Amino acid sequence: MSCVSCRTGLDHCHGTVVLHVDGGAECTDPDCADVQLVRHTLVIRCADVESECGCYEELRLAS
Repeated sequence: MSCVSCRTGLDHCHGTVVLHVDGGAECTDPDCADVQLVRHTLVIRCADVESECGCYEELRLAS
């Protein structure tokens, strides 16, 4: 079974993009080659998840 985007050949990624406060972005799918937001169904801020990046905490402490 595959998703609709896979069946129709739409360029997409099954991972989640995590947006960092420093402007960076990463995808949770290790095979993702491009973190363009339009390719991803789910986009979240790093402050909304427990992550080890620490950029949200660093920004909070700096302010």
